[in-house]
Amino acid sequence: MTILATLVVLGVLIFVHELGHFGAAKAVGIEVERFSIGLGPRIWGVTRGETEYVLSAIPLGGYVKMAGMADEVMERVEGQREVRSPSDRDFDTKPIWARAFVISAGVIMNMIFALSVYSFVAGWWGVRQIDTTRVGEVRTALLPAGTEALGEIAVGAYVSRIGSNEIEHWGDLTGALLALPAGPITVHTTSPDGDFEIRLPAGEQDRIRLVSALGYWADAEVGEVNPGSPADDAGLQAGDQIVSVPGVQVANWQAFVEQVQQHPDERIRIALLRDGRPIERDVTPAATRVTDPVTGEEREVGAIGVFMPLEDVVYEKASLGQALSYGARETLIITGTIVDFLRQLVTGGISPRSMGSIVTIGQASGEAASLGFDNFLRFMALFSINLAVLNMLPIPVLDGGHLVFLGVGAVRGRPLSVEQRLRWSNVGFLILMGIMVWALGNDLLRLMGL
Repeated sequence: MTILATLVVLGVLIFVHELGHFGAAKAVGIEVERFSIGLGPRIWGVTRGETEYVLSAIPLGGYVKMAGMADEVMERVEGQREVRSPSDRDFDTKPIWARAFVISAGVIMNMIFALSVYSFVAGWWGVRQIDTTRVGEVRTALLPAGTEALGEIAVGAYVSRIGSNEIEHWGDLTGALLALPAGPITVHTTSPDGDFEIRLPAGEQDRIRLVSALGYWADAEVGEVNPGSPADDAGLQAGDQIVSVPGVQVANWQAFVEQVQQHPDERIRIALLRDGRPIERDVTPAATRVTDPVTGEEREVGAIGVFMPLEDVVYEKASLGQALSYGARETLIITGTIVDFLRQLVTGGISPRSMGSIVTIGQASGEAASLGFDNFLRFMALFSINLAVLNMLPIPVLDGGHLVFLGVGAVRGRPLSVEQRLRWSNVGFLILMGIMVWALGNDLLRLMGL
């Protein structure tokens, strides 16, 4: 299943990406000589019109060979270079906007694919909602005027009703707080104080702040450990139940995170239960900069590289409009998460050991497939966004690097020469190979338990 799932994920997403380049090139009148899924030696192919459609041996990429691109302008004929006759259908003869569109089209298609998949999953299966009404935290600083009473809700209490709306899962809670008319309303809970009278604000931003102030309950348990993270180095494992940090009892995930954040670059001792047996681990949270949701300022906090456990979910039927809105929201959230991961990778907030190769992709694909078709589709959407973001990095040979070439040419008033582009592309290729070797090394070390 893992091998098949990996081939499906790579095959579909490479096809989608290259189809973007292919369609855009055709749309602006560029001659497409070859459309290849895979790299390396040709396994199978067929020619239709001016284009040869090919399956190649290495399923780790693909390409669209367009007439007149930098690596096609100079062709070797019997060991001698021959200048290729220019054509008005060559890539390099098209205006900058057309070339930028063709280069960006693969990334655009990956993003459209992700949005479409998230929307389809929401429309077919329903919108995933956290199956709890239990309050895990209340960030009082985010509560807008008129809702301050919610700060008195006891952590661990259940919300049963907001106004006349019955609350059966967390989506009901956030939906009610966002959609109910502005004005006074009662929030019914199992908190010792019972009911809370608040006044729902009229402004959209205040509603968003209100929803952001409330967090659902999650058990203090390690869901996953990021490879190469402080937690991984300290020997924490998925399934470990967290008891105290450091010496402070934690009841839920939010309390655990709060304690860890208070100790950047400080060695702390975490008490755990593993298979019912008490153990302790010393770990040094890495100093990480985060944006304060209230002030908007950056502050330094500790992070050890663990993820919360998967929560039980329910599926709520969605209309077409709701499904599209959900798909757009998920796409934006995942894009922001991946960009933030790369930012922290560059700034040192996340260890380079966190990078994974085709081995990690294969394992994740197999795990997603084993969780059901809807989860497999969601994984494909996530990986499609990941592919899009990585392709926009300003590394020559990637789409982002080609856009940099165009930008430099536009600023200079003349394009980079073929030799310059080929030289920088060779540098980009070496950088890319170095990253791939590093990622593969990480996976091999992880498989060996190092």
